[in-house]
Amino acid sequence: MSDRAIEGAVRSAQDNRATAHRLATVHEAALAGGTAPGGAGDAPRAVIGESWRRMLVSGVDPDHDRPQAPLPVAELERRRQVSQLATVLPVFHEGLLSAADAAQQIMVITDAEGRVLWREGSAPVRRMADRLGFDKGADWTESVVGTNAIGTALVARRPVLVHSAEHFVRSHHAWTCAAAPLHDPRDGRLLGTVDLSGPAPAFHPMTLSLVSSVARLAEGELRTRHHRSLERLRSSAAPVLARIGGRALAVDPGGWVVGVTGLTPPDRVPLPKAPEAGPLWLPRYGMCALEPLPGGWLIRVGRQEPELRPSRVVLDVSGRDGSTVTVSGAAGSWSHELTPRHAELLFVLAAHPQGRSAAQLARDLFGDDSRTVTVRAELSRLRRHLASVLAHRPYRFADGVEVELLLPPRPAHLLPQSLAPAVAAARLG
Repeated sequence: MSDRAIEGAVRSAQDNRATAHRLATVHEAALAGGTAPGGAGDAPRAVIGESWRRMLVSGVDPDHDRPQAPLPVAELERRRQVSQLATVLPVFHEGLLSAADAAQQIMVITDAEGRVLWREGSAPVRRMADRLGFDKGADWTESVVGTNAIGTALVARRPVLVHSAEHFVRSHHAWTCAAAPLHDPRDGRLLGTVDLSGPAPAFHPMTLSLVSSVARLAEGELRTRHHRSLERLRSSAAPVLARIGGRALAVDPGGWVVGVTGLTPPDRVPLPKAPEAGPLWLPRYGMCALEPLPGGWLIRVGRQEPELRPSRVVLDVSGRDGSTVTVSGAAGSWSHELTPRHAELLFVLAAHPQGRSAAQLARDLFGDDSRTVTVRAELSRLRRHLASVLAHRPYRFADGVEVELLLPPRPAHLLPQSLAPAVAAARLG
């Protein structure tokens, strides 16, 4: 059944029971390896079918809940404090909480790892959720609780509705949930999800649209807050930059540039996760000096010393919630979160240390060796962060750079959102 088919089918309690029965039939047929009696029209929706296949490969038991290991209170509080979503809680409260109470549902906000950070809403439904372990600090990823709106939205990277027997684990069939992923508007990094969950009979066809709309409002508020902070930093950095001779940049704690002198202004400079004042090697600029500014950093660009070039790269594609590359050498180390496309590119280069031509990479990523323009454009963007460790003709990691590739324990979990032929082949082992 399509999204619209489910929304259109549920107009009354009788419709809800009929839809739940039909979905249960599809669920049982899928677990048995067959098809539902209704044929192709009663096949699971694409997003659900893909999730069920992941569950079968992962060995999730549809008949038994996995015991939860919720976060300790101190760790839960730490995650709440560092989460950007804490700043937009008023948006969620205003947009969803009253609707959740009225519709016998709960509002749940998770981090990018699927851990429940906040849970509010109908008291009776909270008690029902407690019996499933669906509480603050719980892990609501697919690998723990099977197909569900939160975990599946984290994998699919789009809003997801999971109704009744579309949940993989049978104990969740009495529930309906709708979740939307939340991204950092600055760089697209996944921040978490916002979700409405409740008893399946309380299903409303507009729930997914409501959750999606509020998620976009929250991302818009994050964007506005970031622009305001950049303007404040720009005002304080301008007189400092005006007095400096040579090359320098002013950046916020995330590396976003608010001003430069003597340089072509980039959008962002990759900084260490915990930068400290003093000498620092940065890709693209070499050796620099880092000085604190109110709300950011002043980067004085100096001369790069050849012996301080990076010597090691760690490409981590082992997680389901994003990939990172860490570059290290005599001058220290720094990490950069990768876009899905850049993760694919670096994975292919790490798997082919002898290098790949643009045509080969086009075939690896798109199955079409004519898409070299796209490949070159992506590599050009990637080299803004990794120019010192990437070489070309052919494209490869630079000579003398040690490359370590961190893979997931199961090959089938490699870059789960990727459709690249090279990644699909690697998943087969």
